[in-house]
Amino acid sequence: MTVVEGGVAEINCRLHRYDGSIVVIQNPARQTLFFNGTRALKDDRFQLVEFTQRQVRILLSEVRLEDEGGYFCQLYTDDTHHQIASLTVLVAPENPTVEVKEQAVEGGEVELTCVVPRSRPAATLRWYRDRRELRGLSSREQLGKVFRVSTSVRLRVERRDHGTIVTCEATHPALRGQRKQTQYVLDVQYSPTARIQPSQAVLREGDTLLLTCVVNGNPLPHEITWSRANDSLPERAQIEGAELTLPVLGPGDNGTYACHAANKHGRASDQYVLVVYDPGAIVEAQTSVPYAIVGGILALLVFSIICVLIGMVWCSIRQKGSYLTHEASGLDEHGEAREAFLNGGDGHKRKEEFFI
Repeated sequence: MTVVEGGVAEINCRLHRYDGSIVVIQNPARQTLFFNGTRALKDDRFQLVEFTQRQVRILLSEVRLEDEGGYFCQLYTDDTHHQIASLTVLVAPENPTVEVKEQAVEGGEVELTCVVPRSRPAATLRWYRDRRELRGLSSREQLGKVFRVSTSVRLRVERRDHGTIVTCEATHPALRGQRKQTQYVLDVQYSPTARIQPSQAVLREGDTLLLTCVVNGNPLPHEITWSRANDSLPERAQIEGAELTLPVLGPGDNGTYACHAANKHGRASDQYVLVVYDPGAIVEAQTSVPYAIVGGILALLVFSIICVLIGMVWCSIRQKGSYLTHEASGLDEHGEAREAFLNGGDGHKRKEEFFI
């Protein structure tokens, strides 16, 4: 019999020509479980469910690894007869655990170790990333009747690998075709980036400007600072974390503003050039764009018309040349008519016409 740890084992003893003699059932340690149907060992996991002249049947629930071995069924007559039922206990693996020896940093390598501390027989471990199997280095250690199995893999990581899922999968006969999996999300640390987003593109006097510094990085920078090139920030500037607000803009606010962010892997900054226009300049700047678009469309239309005219002239020239050639060929077929045109029909030379 082969039973998974924690399951139920059925122990059968077949009797032949049973005459009522003594039947004894013993466990692998040769302790008597039942004596002629009477419980001898105080272990409620063993239950005698059948005792007839043909068969003795015992159920063992919550099977443990120490229950493995040979169970004896002995019939005491003039000669002692016995049967042995061999019980094998499988230990199914639990979900693998994934361990990381050092923090993953962009541009470096990270080593992942997948461990199944207890299985019997030894479980088989595999690594997968994006449904592609990774080659790992496996090892196993026997601890009594069970095995500790582990496999390690080294990965080179960049910031784009942050959040990537790596899966360790365990297979085992006790799982009956199923798999135990553990997914590990790569935590790759990298230097920050910064980008300023303005609340609007064109600004005029009296407007309110909101600059937002969008930062990224792992770990995420929590302290963001603002500055203005070659000058200090306006006194009315309001800073709240990643946001800089400049109310009631004026020409004196013009300049280059920058936000700065840092984590333990590096620093980053971005700049924004502020130009405050008066209302008249804003109107001109806004109306120049449509005129430029209309001018471009008109230029394209004129160019298309010129191309069409050139094509029509070229086709006309070809057609006229074909007509003249046709008329000249007609004179060859009518020689007398040609002579009449050249010399005249009556000897008086009133008019001369030539076909070209």
